[in-house]
Amino acid sequence: MSEDPTAVRTRRLLVALLFFGTIINYVDRQVLSLLKPTIQAAYGWGDEQFAHFASVSQLAAAAALVFVGWLIDRFGVRLAYGAAVAIWSVAGIAHAFAGNVTQFVAARVVLVAAEAVNTPAAVKSAAQFLPLKLRSMAVGIVNTAPNLGNIIAPLTVIPFAAIYGWQAAFIVTGLLGFIWLAFWIAGTRGLKPLPSAAGAAPASGATYGEALADRKTWAIAGAKAITDMFWWFFTFWLPDLFHKVFHLSQSQLVGPTALAFTLAAIGALTAGVLFPRLLASGRTVNSARKTAMLFYALVILPIPLALTVSSPWTAAVIIGMALFAHQGFSTNIFAFAADAIPARRVATVMAIGAIAGNIAGFGIQEATGALLTHGFGYTPLFYLAAVAYLLALGWIHLLVPRIVAENEG
Repeated sequence: MSEDPTAVRTRRLLVALLFFGTIINYVDRQVLSLLKPTIQAAYGWGDEQFAHFASVSQLAAAAALVFVGWLIDRFGVRLAYGAAVAIWSVAGIAHAFAGNVTQFVAARVVLVAAEAVNTPAAVKSAAQFLPLKLRSMAVGIVNTAPNLGNIIAPLTVIPFAAIYGWQAAFIVTGLLGFIWLAFWIAGTRGLKPLPSAAGAAPASGATYGEALADRKTWAIAGAKAITDMFWWFFTFWLPDLFHKVFHLSQSQLVGPTALAFTLAAIGALTAGVLFPRLLASGRTVNSARKTAMLFYALVILPIPLALTVSSPWTAAVIIGMALFAHQGFSTNIFAFAADAIPARRVATVMAIGAIAGNIAGFGIQEATGALLTHGFGYTPLFYLAAVAYLLALGWIHLLVPRIVAENEG
């Protein structure tokens, strides 16, 4: 029997809304870092102030992640996600009217805390409203959209700010959220949960204590902490790096920044190809997963060379390949969790991993501000990034010498 055409259209619209909502999420995050030179000149703020903006963002996200799942389950995806977009859009606009560091920090905390709702809400939307054949596609879109947001942001925000001013860039990107919200309210009105989601009794969830008693949880949390700190570092500081190291103006750094994040997006896609091929070659799950991680850990090793070249485009390729490697490695961490953690505990373990990654991100943002302020530059961070992924793989192997697939469906 054919599906109801209205239901099919509504589900397709849901997927589109999740896609564009996630892009807006990451564009809003990038505005501050992209416009750092202009804002810094306008207010006379130093690198330490901007490091505080980044570090409190990580703490806000970590704190919010503790409660996000409960909020979504309590109030439903439609209300929780819509309210979160409204809140982060208001907070984004508030940046334009902040006159001091405290006001900027307050706006940033609210924006990032609300944005933490995005991925859990998108995944729950897919599980609750989309049939199995569409679910994987929707989750794939959520995983791809952050990279697209990081590509689109420099290509649009910087030229717009050059013409209309940096305050206008915050206001317009914030208003985009309200445009999206209008479509969300209208487009999700007819959404109905799948019969299995509406009628099935909720499965018993795992407690944090149960998850923390498992060595695999600590393997994933440690690996996320070691590697995610560098993703957050590059996400916030890459435009400033091109400005400081290669003396690019705000408009000139658009291309190299976009190129680096384009390579990151490709890295996320390759991870879905490499592991199945290794598995098909006769390797065990343990061997295939760790070999894939080793490949990406080796790709990132040359990243310190980015600070020795004279061309910003060459540096963008080297850094972009490191981001390519990060996304490939990170995708394998997610897949390791899906392989080895019992299904009812996966969400809890990934929440713990995300909290660990954001807390580590807080640390590296503060360290970056201190290193730049005291004249050490970016060099120590690049050498740490080069070896971090081998350390993360070593940590995983130490705690989980043999990955055994729990979920082979």
